[in-house]
Amino acid sequence: MIYPKIALAQSIIEICSAKGIQNIIISPGSRNAPLTIGFAQNPNFKCYSIADERCAAFFALGIAQQTKKPTAVVCTSGSALLNYYPAVAEAFYSQIPLIVISADRPQSKIDIGDGQTIRQENVFSNHSVYNANLTEEASAENDLQINKAIETAILQKGPVHINAPFEEPLYETVSELSVEPKITNIEEVIPTKIIENSEEFVSIWNSSKRKLILIGGINDVNSVDDAILENFAKDPSIVVLTETTSNLHHPSFINSIDSLITPFDDSDFKDLEPEVLITFGGMIVSKRIKAFLRKYKPVHHWHIDTLRAYDTFNALSKHFVMEPNDFFKDLLPKTQYATSDYFSKIDTIYSLRKTRKQEYLKKIPFSDFKVFEKIIESLPKNSQLQISNSSAIRYAQLIDIDSSIEVFCNRGTSGIDGSTSTAIGAAVGSGKQNIFITGDISFLYDSNALWNSYIPKDFKIIIINNGGGGIFRILPGHEEKPVFNTYFETSHQLTAEHLAKMYNCSYFKAEDLASLKTGLDSMYGIDNEPVILEVFTPTKENDAILKQYFKELK
Repeated sequence: MIYPKIALAQSIIEICSAKGIQNIIISPGSRNAPLTIGFAQNPNFKCYSIADERCAAFFALGIAQQTKKPTAVVCTSGSALLNYYPAVAEAFYSQIPLIVISADRPQSKIDIGDGQTIRQENVFSNHSVYNANLTEEASAENDLQINKAIETAILQKGPVHINAPFEEPLYETVSELSVEPKITNIEEVIPTKIIENSEEFVSIWNSSKRKLILIGGINDVNSVDDAILENFAKDPSIVVLTETTSNLHHPSFINSIDSLITPFDDSDFKDLEPEVLITFGGMIVSKRIKAFLRKYKPVHHWHIDTLRAYDTFNALSKHFVMEPNDFFKDLLPKTQYATSDYFSKIDTIYSLRKTRKQEYLKKIPFSDFKVFEKIIESLPKNSQLQISNSSAIRYAQLIDIDSSIEVFCNRGTSGIDGSTSTAIGAAVGSGKQNIFITGDISFLYDSNALWNSYIPKDFKIIIINNGGGGIFRILPGHEEKPVFNTYFETSHQLTAEHLAKMYNCSYFKAEDLASLKTGLDSMYGIDNEPVILEVFTPTKENDAILKQYFKELK
């Protein structure tokens, strides 16, 4: 086998192999040549070459999101490393294991005016769970740092940074290893499966007549037993609110939070106000539920997560450091159903909301809302849906999605950057049929995602092109003025047609319901190359149709 001559590069590669790291995304460069040579020549790794560093890091994020295993990204020195930062931040807040390995100049070359050189050590310190700043020579201390970084990425489900200084020559190779790096055993802390002092919490649970369970994004599909979900559904004192990205389903759960609460007045909110709020899963999309819970605070807020508990509603009273499934398996057998009309009241309202929604969708013209209804209806069963941020995920929250479909969105930082790259990485990582729904601004912002030789042939992109950042039209402060159009909405006349041609994707467009149906049929009929379906919707009508929806729910 061929190895890089530089011993430190050998150590990094051998430790990654020993730790079971398999997917390596390489951003081409020169300073990282020793790592590139070593990873690419080693059959233990699956290597990908992606030139745009921001896209490369989000592609790696998508693979790690699906495999639940650390994925490594490797880059040269200088500003290349900084382009990884958006994905690092997303991995940090979404609890996804990501390993950043950056080649660096030796310490003596930093801050002396040498080319392609920046201060790389600890550059991600605010959004990483471990930083290994290696020294130039291979050593036991370096080995321990590399081991520790990889183990921390696994245990804390987050991004780590390994910074490795290399001196020239960079391209020399050898046929034998010159190092035998130390491999440490991971000291895994197994989360407790038993609630400490459970009597206290059982008492609170049993005495509460209004328990609200709010479930955010969950990447581990089927992570909660059906028996537990059924228990929630049978308890008259429990209301369950699920985000689209929760990937948990039951007919009695409320899966469109904004449809329920947007028309509420103070008396309605009082009826929904919980005594106990239980949360698990990732970040919450709905701004309205966050505003509600910050104003109508629960007496008790319990968050269940093995790592972190954000005090999102300024009411957190207990963090249970457990898997949600283990928490409920221990708690529920000790509890009893409370006599309550909490669920029945809210369910009656929500049933009316669902009826009104169907009535409204039948009569509205071609628009963003109508397009989302038709697209989501068309999704193949057992497929995977990736959604970009901004208005795309918010519209998706209003439409029922088949329970066989897994839904994902980068809600850690909620940015539009990297959504397409993440979706492609997720399609590679999962091997499942993947449909990606995105807005026009998000797609254009990450258009280099298509500069990727690994896009699965059955990958589908649906762009909702409303001529700008449509979400700004539904936010407070919208006025039809040049400043708004230019500096907020970012109005444009661009399309994806020529990008599709350049990147060898089939392209279809739709401008009304008839062409949308034809476009969807054509898109699903192609499986030998990626497909882009671009749907053009009326810019100035979309926000009025959405706002009217919430008025007609009453």
